[in-house]
This record gives sequence, C-alpha cells and structure tokens, in this order.
Amino acid sequence: MNPTERLAQLKEQGLYRRRRVIEGAQGIEVWVDGERLINFSSNDYLGLANHPAVVSALKNGAERYGVGSGSAHLICGHSSAHHALEEELADFTGRRRALLFSTGYMANIGVISALVGRSDKVLEDRLNHASLLDGGLLSRAQFQRYRHADSADLEDKLSGSSRRQLIVTDGVFSMDGDLAPLPAMAKLAEEHQATLMVDDAHGIGVLGDHGAGVLQHFGLSQQQVPVLMGTLGKGLGTFGAFVAGSEDLIELLIQQARSYVFTTAMPAAVAEATRASLKIVRTEPWRREKLQMLSQRFREGASQLGWRLLDSASAIQPILIGDSRQTIAASEALLRQGYWVGAIRPPTVPQGQARLRVTFSANHQQQHVDGLLTALAAIKL
Repeated sequence: MNPTERLAQLKEQGLYRRRRVIEGAQGIEVWVDGERLINFSSNDYLGLANHPAVVSALKNGAERYGVGSGSAHLICGHSSAHHALEEELADFTGRRRALLFSTGYMANIGVISALVGRSDKVLEDRLNHASLLDGGLLSRAQFQRYRHADSADLEDKLSGSSRRQLIVTDGVFSMDGDLAPLPAMAKLAEEHQATLMVDDAHGIGVLGDHGAGVLQHFGLSQQQVPVLMGTLGKGLGTFGAFVAGSEDLIELLIQQARSYVFTTAMPAAVAEATRASLKIVRTEPWRREKLQMLSQRFREGASQLGWRLLDSASAIQPILIGDSRQTIAASEALLRQGYWVGAIRPPTVPQGQARLRVTFSANHQQQHVDGLLTALAAIKL
C-alpha cells in the first residue's frame, strides 16, 4: 500500500494523528493553534517543566557548559554535571549507581539488549510500553508476553524453562494508570532465579513517601528489583532517562548498551536543570499530595456523571470509550469548551479500548477539575 492509500485508511478508521502547535511554555494554561486551553494532556505531573528554579538552573548550566555536549559519554561528553546527577539519582532511588541515557526509549532498548540474547528469555506484560516491547524483540531472546498484571500467567510462563530469564514490566502503566503487582512479581523472580526490570517512567517523582517511585511505594529493594529505569521528562519535568542498580549492572551497560555507547550525551545544562528539579521533589511533598487529591476529586465526579473509569490510583485517569471515532469526537468536544484531553487510540491501546487520557499536574487547581467535569457533563456520544 502506498503512503497516500495508507493515510486515507488511517483517516477512515479514526486513527489519523496530527500535531498541535503550542505557543510558549508548558503549563496548565497553554495556547494551542491560537486558542487558550486548560491542559489535561501533559505528563508534567509535578509542574516542574517551567518551574523558575529549574529554568534558572538550565540557564546557568548553559552559561557554564554551553549548549551541546559535543560527544558520547565515553568520548568527551561526560561532564561533571552528568556525573553529579547520576550520583544524586542513585541516592534518590536507593540504588548503588545510576547511568544517564538520552531518552527512555533508548534506555529500554539498550538495557534489555545488553542483559539478554539469543539463548535467553524475555517475559513482558501485554500492556508494556512500546519501548519495552521493542527492546525485547530486538534483543533476539525468546520473547513471551503474559496477561496484563497477571502473576499466575507469569508464573506459568516462568516455569520449566532452562533459559536465563528477564521479566520486564512498567511500574505505572502509561495508558491505564494502574500499578504492576510488583511484590508478587519480585517473589516469582526470586523463586525462578529470574531478573526483574521495572520501567518507572510514570512513578518517579510521583509515588513513594519521598517521590522515589513505585519501588519505594511498595518497599522493594535493589536485590528484589535489580534493574530500575526512570525518565526525567515526566515527574521531574526535564528530559532524558536513567537506569539505576548495582555497580556491576551499570558497568556492564557502560560497556555493552549500544544506545548508550553510540549516542551523544544529553546537554549538561539539562542535567543541571534536573538536579534542581530533583531537589524540589525531595523538599516539596505537597505536590504529590495535591496530585492524589485532584485525581480523587475527578474520579468521584466523573463516576457520578456515568463515565467509565479504569482502576487507577495514579495521576493518569483514563475514561474508556471503546470506539476510536467516538473518542475523537469527545476530545474535540472538550477542545471546543477549552479543555485539552488526549484521544488515545490503537495501536497505542488494544482494539476496542480507545479512551480519553486525563492527566493531572500539581499546578492544577480544584476549579480546573470542576470545569473539566462540567465540560464532560455536556458531551453526548
């Protein structure tokens, strides 16, 4: 099928996507295509992407280090800012060491490929992020998917294998907002001598008593979960990713994770900005508390209106609609009322499970939530 025919098919199926142009910085209020909208689509959960202290740190970092890092980490791109941030991330997550990657996608592909190969086995949750699934497939290991958050199905697939096994899961599932059953998974990994890897992109900064993520939320140690991946562009409000774990894990990734070895390092100024955001996460727990309050207020109101919500205790609150065209219609109806809520459709989610993905920020106020609920009440599908 040529590109023109394929594009026409995507439009017919309600799966065509288009970019919207934002004028100015990320925030609760954004100007999009010339219109002012209240933003319920961002992953800037703690409201740090445009925080004055983070912006100032970026500017100061650029003054000191310039804009580009100039090279990969293993050549001449690894600055003192990068090194300091790695040490602070390791301390923050309770791991021995941490390693920066330029994106979360690259981190997941690089880590999985470095840990397993043709003679090994990868087991992944069916609803894992695309980067985890691609990492498993690209590793050339035997690849199996287990039913979503189903420890019994995972145990069945772990049993009887003589291969070295790597279990890979999201911590907070990005389109559903629910948490993986990590305590049960850690126990299974120990029983079957498998390694457990958790992608905590949507938990870092948001979950845990001190914001260290889903592993802190569940009280799981480095020994129980040897491989932790986290991103910097969501709860921490900047850009990039990291992997945290043992001394030997990080040294192995430095040697063999191709997406680390052969990629230019993130700008050192971004590392400095992230160090500033990490301090805010540590010292301002009210941001996490407010997220919980806003999410609960929304859930109560949306349920009373009859909308079908998924079981989520996170800042991600999906409204399941099912049909892609109806989901687009609902999103556009909200846009006309001044609210930006993303329409999530296949292949991002399974067929028949299109949904509105409502996300909250600590910068939202109660009136924003109440306004969104009023707008949802006016929609007729």
